[in-house]
Amino acid sequence: MAMGTVAVKLAVQDVCVRFGRRDVFGSVSLTVASGGVVAVSGPNGSGKSTLLRAVCGLLSPSGGTVCLSVADRQVPQHEVRRHIGLSAPDLGLYRSLTASEHLQFAAQMHGVDGSIDRMRDLLTLVGLRGRGRDAVGSYSTGMRHRLRYALALIHEPALLVLDEPTANLDAEGATVVKSIVERQRGHGAVLMATNEASETSWADHVCVLGSARS
Repeated sequence: MAMGTVAVKLAVQDVCVRFGRRDVFGSVSLTVASGGVVAVSGPNGSGKSTLLRAVCGLLSPSGGTVCLSVADRQVPQHEVRRHIGLSAPDLGLYRSLTASEHLQFAAQMHGVDGSIDRMRDLLTLVGLRGRGRDAVGSYSTGMRHRLRYALALIHEPALLVLDEPTANLDAEGATVVKSIVERQRGHGAVLMATNEASETSWADHVCVLGSARS
């Protein structure tokens, strides 16, 4: 399942997020472009996941700018999610639906190929070959996390955003994730939040957020 190369650049400039009077983090800047992998690290509570949500357009930063360009075109805010694939351990799944049904629904939402062959290729990529007809409620925690990767990749995003990339995965699953990250290098770029040394070693640059704030 080969993907073409996409010119992509994410520029985060002096971004800060505060909830009420509490500063989650302040003045974070980073850049990741085609072929690149950037990791965001820092103590629990330092705002790693919050920064990823700001990048994905799931919350508005309190200050600074987040700019995503694809094919040398700045992407308007309302189109950002079309170009980003997000995988995170807390993303909800429907326990009564099968993996294939999840993927077919996601394909319809993104307006991309939802054929049986396409679903099979994605499930094979994440190590779930032969489990597409099983209800997600029967999946282990690690299997559900693998499915989140398939959902994140279904529209071949220019930017892959990963929160705790190998959370709940065994050694084989971690190897699958590493191969997905390398695969994405050849297509676009990767931004991930992690404190795992094995995962930060995949990155070209590590952005360290400050201490947790009470």
